[in-house]
Amino acid sequence: MRSRALRPVLVPVAGLVLVLSGCGGSDDQDAAGAEVLAAESVFVEDPVVVPDPSGTSATLRVSTDRDMACAVVFGRDESLGDGIATDADMGGGAHADHEAVMGGLQPDTEYFYRVQGSGADGNLYRSELMSFRTPPAGEGAPGENAAVGADVVAVSSEFSEAFGGGNAVDGDLTTEWSSDGDGDDASITIDLGRPVDVVGMTLRSRSMSDGSSVVESFTVTVDGGETYGPFDAGTAIVLNDVAFTGQVLQIDAERTSGGNTGVAEIEVYEAR
Repeated sequence: MRSRALRPVLVPVAGLVLVLSGCGGSDDQDAAGAEVLAAESVFVEDPVVVPDPSGTSATLRVSTDRDMACAVVFGRDESLGDGIATDADMGGGAHADHEAVMGGLQPDTEYFYRVQGSGADGNLYRSELMSFRTPPAGEGAPGENAAVGADVVAVSSEFSEAFGGGNAVDGDLTTEWSSDGDGDDASITIDLGRPVDVVGMTLRSRSMSDGSSVVESFTVTVDGGETYGPFDAGTAIVLNDVAFTGQVLQIDAERTSGGNTGVAEIEVYEAR
């Protein structure tokens, strides 16, 4: 078995000038008249947008030199009417390492966005209008993802109903299954509904801003019999080449960073 990282497009977000209260107002003030500051002074390095190979989501990543609460407003035109993506951290509030997943995107489409934030220092920040393009659907995938809509047979635990096991196989990276502090003991079992010839697997781990909750590797037990792995996982997209046929897959965390470990999405690729 071997693993390889899929190569997402990295789009530098240069010259950003970052606001929490929406896109209204002038370049220097928000709608309430508060001053909006440039973000260059708080970025540790230039942010990047990472479109998913499916073309249906993209993740903006940026680190700041002070704690902030950040969001991304995005859309297919400059009115930015398609949605708002917030930091993917169940703890909420202000922190320094930010990831916001923009979901519900169309493949092979140009999107506009602004990054906006409120600093723990009380200041507001807003970006210039920027853009990125999603790739064509399924680019780089070895086959169809048979896990979307699979039945979740069992989970080691659930943090809450909002972080239920079904979020791991709903095809939406903006939702997550989170265990209730299971760490290395986290597990989830899914039923694909039929025997599937599997040629690849990806486990996209959830994460917290403090570095916890990340599944770094996992094993797969097929139909209660043979166990395969360990395979690489993490918050980045890592495609593991596998070769087995099965219907019920028990996926166990092998190595994690501890805490409320869980999964943003499990992908099980069927042979073409």
